[in-house]
Amino acid sequence: MPEIQLGAHTIRSHGRQVARIHMHDWLILALLVVIDIILNVIEPFHRFVGEDMMTDISYPLKENTVPLWAVPIVAVILPLVVIVIYYFIRQDVYDLHHAVLGLLYAVLITGVITDAIKDAVGRPRPDFLWRCFPDGKKVFDPVTKEVMCTGLKPVIKEGHKSFPSGHTSWSFAGLGFLALYLSGKVRVFDRKGHVAKLCVSFLPLLVAALVGVSRVDDYWHHWQDVFAGGLIGLTIASFCYLQFFPPPYSEDGWGPHAYFEMLAESRNGAQSLDNNGCNISCLNSQQSEIETEYVRSGGDARVQFNTLDSNLNDMENGRGR
Repeated sequence: MPEIQLGAHTIRSHGRQVARIHMHDWLILALLVVIDIILNVIEPFHRFVGEDMMTDISYPLKENTVPLWAVPIVAVILPLVVIVIYYFIRQDVYDLHHAVLGLLYAVLITGVITDAIKDAVGRPRPDFLWRCFPDGKKVFDPVTKEVMCTGLKPVIKEGHKSFPSGHTSWSFAGLGFLALYLSGKVRVFDRKGHVAKLCVSFLPLLVAALVGVSRVDDYWHHWQDVFAGGLIGLTIASFCYLQFFPPPYSEDGWGPHAYFEMLAESRNGAQSLDNNGCNISCLNSQQSEIETEYVRSGGDARVQFNTLDSNLNDMENGRGR
């Protein structure tokens, strides 16, 4: 399959058309943002925490190694920068639009799924004890032996959102999408044996993995939370990428589906024009033959019209096939 002609489909020439076709996708994307905001505002399920359940949730309360504001930079801004740089190299608005839309969908779908599960499960974080009792004085219900927290409500609320890890799921969603995107662009699976190309694909995944490890090191998550978050993010990223691009191991893995569909339509249109041109040339050729036959027959008009009628019938039958 031939590659995209440089500068053929830019934002100026095709950007408005591409955005208009996917207008509903952008509206749904905005709806996902609203849903995710709501999921972060509502109160999560407060799972029962008893006096004899404090072993795995008594770790110290620490600051985040990767703060919350850094996650969008790592998972969204960084992949967007790479995608925009590739656009300036290739000048292909199809690739730019679908990569940006796919990335944002991967991150937001992952965010909605992650936050919905967080609210439903309500698993205490490893540092829940110090969120619940910041002064170290434990208070339990005399009957049920359930904790009676004395800490700040926002801090306690956040303490019930351990499973799964949002930092990890977002990182694997955005950087997992970037890893697939780069794999297609550098043709990692072109069967030429350049194994060094794998480093380009594995680098984003390594960064995402380190973000996940930091969540365990900071005692904000159990290892199961990080594992589940990474699995969710990478799965959603794969689905969203394949919605817009062929698999990286495909021969056409370097370009979006939309480009190849547009290319096929262009070829069909060119073929139709060639067929019409052939019909016109064939008609001219038949006309020349008729004129020659007319001259040879000594100007017999019956020969002319009979020959014309026969030739036109043959052409109509051929077009019907």
